[in-house]
Amino acid sequence: MRDAVSDDVGPWPADGPGFWRQVVERLDMAVLVLDPAGRVIAANPAAERLLSRTAAAMRGADAHDLLHRDADGTRVPRDRCPMLHTLAEGKRARGESGTYLRGDGRLLAVSWSASPLMEGGSVRGMALLFTDATGDRRVHRERTARTRALEDFNERLSLVAEITEVLGQTLETDEALARLVCLLVPRLADWAAVDLLTGSGEVHRVAVTGPEGRDAGFQGRSAPAPEEAGQGEDSPLARALAGGESVLQERVATVTPAAGHGPLAALHSGFLTAVGAGSAVTVPLGARDRITGALTVVRTDPAHPFDESDLASVSDVGRRVGVVVDNTRRYGRQRAVAEAMQHNLLAPLPRPGHLRLAARYQPAPAGSQVGGDWYDAFTLKDGALALVIGDVVGHDLTAAAGMAQLHGILRSLAWDHTGPPGAVVDRLDAAMPVITTVPLATLILARVEGDRDTGPWTLRWTSAGHPPPLLLSLDGTACYLEAGQGLLLGTGPVGGPGRPDATHPLQPGSTLLLYTDGLVETPGSDLDTGLDRLRRYVLALAHEPLDRLCGKVLAHLPPGSTDDVALLALRVPP
Repeated sequence: MRDAVSDDVGPWPADGPGFWRQVVERLDMAVLVLDPAGRVIAANPAAERLLSRTAAAMRGADAHDLLHRDADGTRVPRDRCPMLHTLAEGKRARGESGTYLRGDGRLLAVSWSASPLMEGGSVRGMALLFTDATGDRRVHRERTARTRALEDFNERLSLVAEITEVLGQTLETDEALARLVCLLVPRLADWAAVDLLTGSGEVHRVAVTGPEGRDAGFQGRSAPAPEEAGQGEDSPLARALAGGESVLQERVATVTPAAGHGPLAALHSGFLTAVGAGSAVTVPLGARDRITGALTVVRTDPAHPFDESDLASVSDVGRRVGVVVDNTRRYGRQRAVAEAMQHNLLAPLPRPGHLRLAARYQPAPAGSQVGGDWYDAFTLKDGALALVIGDVVGHDLTAAAGMAQLHGILRSLAWDHTGPPGAVVDRLDAAMPVITTVPLATLILARVEGDRDTGPWTLRWTSAGHPPPLLLSLDGTACYLEAGQGLLLGTGPVGGPGRPDATHPLQPGSTLLLYTDGLVETPGSDLDTGLDRLRRYVLALAHEPLDRLCGKVLAHLPPGSTDDVALLALRVPP
C-alpha cells in the first residue's frame, strides 16, 4: 500500500509487511484501514478507483462523515452507522445495502464487510472492505419490479373475479352498482362513480363512493345524454357513453375539458375537481352495441397515476358490469309484468259478514314476483264462502300462467255447486289435461257454511295432496286438520267414489290458516319439522289481529327458503 500501516496498527506478520502490502494493493476489492476513531489511515488502489478519491485526500478524514450517505444522498446520523457500531463493539459486521459518496459527487451502492484490528485484546483500528453493488441492486430492483407487476396483475384478476361473483348475486340494479363501487374503492381507486343512461334521454349518476363511503355530493345528478358518436361533446364521459371508448387521463389537470363544453363535460370535470383527481379512467358499461352507462375511477395521488394496464382492467370490469346492468333491467321489466299479473290474478278478498279474511303472497327470493302459488276466496251462489289455496309446480311466469288457468276454471266449476268440494275438484282434475297446460298441482278447496253473521260455522274441505289446514283456537291449542286428503291434481283419474271430503266445526274466535308448502319446507329440513315449527309459532299469535298475524308468520320464514308462499287466513268472530 502507498501508506504504511505498521506504525499505526502494530507489526506485520513474520513474513514481512512488503508481502502483505503487495497482496492488499493487488486486490480487486476496495480496502480502507481506519484508526480507533474511525479516521482513514490507508486506502488501496481499488478503493481509490471506486471512490474516485486519492489515498492522500482521504487520509485523516472521518470515514463516516466523508463517505456514508442515505440512498437519497443525505448524511446518515452517526448513531445509525453500522460501521461505527462495529468499530465501537470490536465485532465483525457486513451489509448489502450501503451507499457511499464518491469524490465526483455521485452515489455508489456498496456491499461491505468490516473487521476490527486487534492487539492485546484492544481494538487498534478496523479494516473495511467493500465492492460496487450497483449491478446487484439493479438486478434486485428489476426482480422486485417483476414481482410487483405479477402481484398487481394477480390482484387485478382477483378483483375482476370477485366483482363478477358479487354482482351475480343480485338482480337489483342499484344494489349491484353499490356493491361495485365498494369493491373498487380503495382496492383499485380512491373514488368511483357510475352513470347510467335512462329511457328518458338522460345520464343519471346512480352510485358514487370515496374514502369512508363519501359521495362528494355528486350522486343523483343528471345531464342530457349524448346524441351519437362523433357529435356533440368531447368529454371522456361523452366519449364512453356515445362511442364506447375507454379513456385514460394520466394527468387530469392538463386534459380535463372546460366546464363550458357541455353538461356532461361539466358533470365529469366538476366531479374530478371536487375529489382532487390526479388521474382518472372512464369506460363504458357494456359493449359498443349495448352501452348502458359509464364507470369512472379516480386516483388522487399524482405519484401513483393510472396506466395502460389499469385501463385494460377497468375496461374489462366495465364490460362485465354492463352485462349485469342489462340483465337486471331485463329482470326489472319482467318483474313489472309479473307484478301486474299478480295484482290481477290474486283478486281482492270479500267481506263475508262477521267473518274476517286476510292473505299474503311472497314470491321465491330468486324468482320473478309471481309464481304458481295462489289463494282465492269468493262467495258461492248458495251463500257459502269458498276458500282456495293452491300450488302449481314451478315459481316463474309459466307456473303463473298455469295458476291463472286453474284459478278461472275452479271458480266456474265451484260457483253454483252446492255439493261437497271433492266433487268440484274431481271435475277440475278431469278437465286439467284437456284445457290447461298444468302438469301437476296441489290444492285445497273448502266451504265455510253457516249464517255469515250469526253462525255457527262449519268447515267442509278436500285436499289434493296439499299441506293440511292449521286451526288455531282461543284456548291456546293448534292442530292440523289431516282428514280429507286425496291425490295430487294431474296424477290420473280418481277411481271409486271420488275424492274424500272432511268437515270440522269452527269455534268462536278460532283462526284457520291455509298455506302453501313454501311456508313449511326448507332445504335440509323435512316437512314434519316445518309443520311443527309453524304450529308452535302461531300458538302465541291467537289474539293478534289477523293482518298482523299473517305478517308475522311470513316474517318468521326460516333462512334459506327458496319457494313461493301463499297464505290465506280466516277468523271466526268470538
